[in-house]
Amino acid sequence: MNSRNGESERMEAQRIELPDMALSAGVINAAIQVHKALGPGFLESLYEEALCIELASRDIPFERQKSVRLVYQGKPIGEHRLDLLVAGRLVVELKAIKDLEPVHFSMVRSYMKAVAAEAGLILNFTAMPLTVKRVGREIPSPFLSSKSFSAKENLQLMNSRNGESERMKI
Repeated sequence: MNSRNGESERMEAQRIELPDMALSAGVINAAIQVHKALGPGFLESLYEEALCIELASRDIPFERQKSVRLVYQGKPIGEHRLDLLVAGRLVVELKAIKDLEPVHFSMVRSYMKAVAAEAGLILNFTAMPLTVKRVGREIPSPFLSSKSFSAKENLQLMNSRNGESERMKI
């Protein structure tokens, strides 16, 4: 086996299957249709309006500008406003900007956490072609979790996340 095939196989093995792939695909196809029709250069709100029309025409359920109340220690602290929540389980963040930044992925993950969604999409309509980024939930860290882990469990969890198939013996 040459190194290129080995690298390809390693990358395939590390690929994580995100939930709601079929739903995501439907939203992505709708966004592509909007982008083909309008092209880049408009305000985000116009792409949002057009995408909502396209989603409705495809019978894909969504909530637009969904307000999500945030609570800390039982007290309200503010609200998130999602561009779109599709089928109650897919967060869709629309952008009309030059480049996506890491903060955009953090924001989508925060929105996903707020509504207990397992999947998200970032769609940037300014790019040519349309930029589509799938976003998964953060993998909880055993060091930040409220659950206590033993040293052995921590090592096993870290090894499994690093793609190691063998467990360390302690």
